[in-house]
Amino acid sequence: MSGRDLFSKPRRIRRGAALTLVFASVLATGAATGSFDGQYRGTTAVANPSRSAPANKEQDVADAAAEAMAEGESPVEAAERAVSRSGDRWGTVYSEGEYEQFEEALDGEYTGVGLWTRLRRDGRIEVTRVQDGSPAAGAGIRAGDRLVGVDGEKVDGRPVTEVVSLLRGDAIGGGTENSETPESAAAGTKVSLELRRGTRTWHETLRRARLSTEDVTVSRTAGGVVVVTVDAFTKGSGDVVRAAVEQSADAAGFVLDLRGNSGGLVSEAVTAASAFLDGGLVATYDVNGEQQALHAEPGGDTTSPLVALVDGGTMSAAELLTGALQDRGRAVVVGSRTFGKGSVQMPSRLPDGSVAELTVGHYRTPSGRGVDGRGITPDLEADEDALQRAETVLSGLGQ
Repeated sequence: MSGRDLFSKPRRIRRGAALTLVFASVLATGAATGSFDGQYRGTTAVANPSRSAPANKEQDVADAAAEAMAEGESPVEAAERAVSRSGDRWGTVYSEGEYEQFEEALDGEYTGVGLWTRLRRDGRIEVTRVQDGSPAAGAGIRAGDRLVGVDGEKVDGRPVTEVVSLLRGDAIGGGTENSETPESAAAGTKVSLELRRGTRTWHETLRRARLSTEDVTVSRTAGGVVVVTVDAFTKGSGDVVRAAVEQSADAAGFVLDLRGNSGGLVSEAVTAASAFLDGGLVATYDVNGEQQALHAEPGGDTTSPLVALVDGGTMSAAELLTGALQDRGRAVVVGSRTFGKGSVQMPSRLPDGSVAELTVGHYRTPSGRGVDGRGITPDLEADEDALQRAETVLSGLGQ
């Protein structure tokens, strides 16, 4: 599993895991073509949370929050208890500030130091990428360095979601899931990192900064294979994927690397699917029993060899995309089983300004497979050598 200091992961780990499919109020907008004008989220925030979640569940949560406010208690905590009682596995509650942070991240900005990390099989946290122009890059941190600790807390063996929270400053005030101050630290605040490179161990104190996301990167291997890596489906990322494919007509094939992609905007995932499909079904979903469909736009590249790389950190909208490419025979999927997040949440605003996300349905791949709790099984299993395995597969597909 891999990640970076883009999305905050407050209090409960399931908030970090539930980078969910979130739908705004106008469910039918663009359903026939898959062009959603940005309302459909594969993580969290929407501009105007609707009140379209199941009436009883939503009312119970809203009533709990209002009652807590009247009694001078925490409405967020009361709403969380109501969600827990409802049995909604992916339902959760965000403070107003948390929700705004997710909105900003989806729009392509975040507060952090510019590190991508992954949890290795031996439990070490490894830096996989450093954003150009970031505080981490200025300090000389490089891909391959080991991240040993953050603000005095050792990170070996900890989920990437927790490491991200430490880098962002979500854990200020206790560092536990029950922290009373889950909001991320502001730009300019300091974070101390313990790092190791070979036998050398050193400390760096960095100041968090407001950074623009780089969610899609494109590279070319020595063999002419174009690798399109998508870390999250934020605003504009789908168009970047399409442009990369259109501008690489001479490629020996494509690797769409979705490892560690924890979701994003559903509309962007559909746009990315359109880069490799000539129209047709991407996914179906139900909301309170009403069936809808997502379709790719016509004109994508349907002939170049394609491998999709996935792992246990591939979630939500990224699983939707993977399932579409696999079911329609467009890509060979290589890696390990994906996370299994295929439920649909809707946001609703609570009396204190916080937002509750409640499950209202599930999506399915073009062949009708459910993803939630199951994930997507790759066509070929691979771990550390996944990219090399992908290139081998592409060489065979190109013959």
